[in-house]
Amino acid sequence: MKKLLLVAAVAAFTFSTAQSQEIRLGVKGGVNFSSLGGDDTGDLKGRTGFHIGGLVEIPISDKFSVQPELLYSAQGAQAEFTESFSEMGMNFSVDAKAKLNLDYINVPIMAKYYVIEGLAVEAGPQIGFLMSAKQKSEISVSGNLPAEILDMMDFEDGDEDVKDEFNTLDLAIGLGASYRLDMGVFFGVRYNLGLSNIYKEDDGFKNQNNVFQISAGYSF
Repeated sequence: MKKLLLVAAVAAFTFSTAQSQEIRLGVKGGVNFSSLGGDDTGDLKGRTGFHIGGLVEIPISDKFSVQPELLYSAQGAQAEFTESFSEMGMNFSVDAKAKLNLDYINVPIMAKYYVIEGLAVEAGPQIGFLMSAKQKSEISVSGNLPAEILDMMDFEDGDEDVKDEFNTLDLAIGLGASYRLDMGVFFGVRYNLGLSNIYKEDDGFKNQNNVFQISAGYSF
């Protein structure tokens, strides 16, 4: 009888807690400012992309909640360089542009602490699943080069599927803040710091995804 009463008391407490705390469902989207960290990234520039998806906010207390999310996130980086040459009386330059597009399904699980009503700081781990990886290149030559030499150079522009060169899983830690209005609209900023090497081959050259996000959304 005592065990039965204890189980009933725990069940009643759990039910009352769930009733007093609102579980919120929501959607969000926004802009990504992504880049690569790690080795030999001094000449790289960022890629501007986007993220979009859904979330569930599960309150633990009046101040704390846990927020799992499921997001599609367009990330990557780009590079540009120009090299000038002077050989055998010929003066020419090569202009090259390369853009690396890495698209992920990300699952962040954020712990949120409400500093004041509506305003929360958040932190938590994120696991990403690589959906596609493409490299787009553009190469042009200018100067006094004979046509036959240009033909020998055989520069090719276009998109190349490079997914096989990258790890399927990506790990990161997210840090950010959000503010939710009474009507359910919210705004947020977050920085995702990459923890794992994005490349499959471990040849001493390692890079990580770093992404700054600005979001807006609605939860109810």
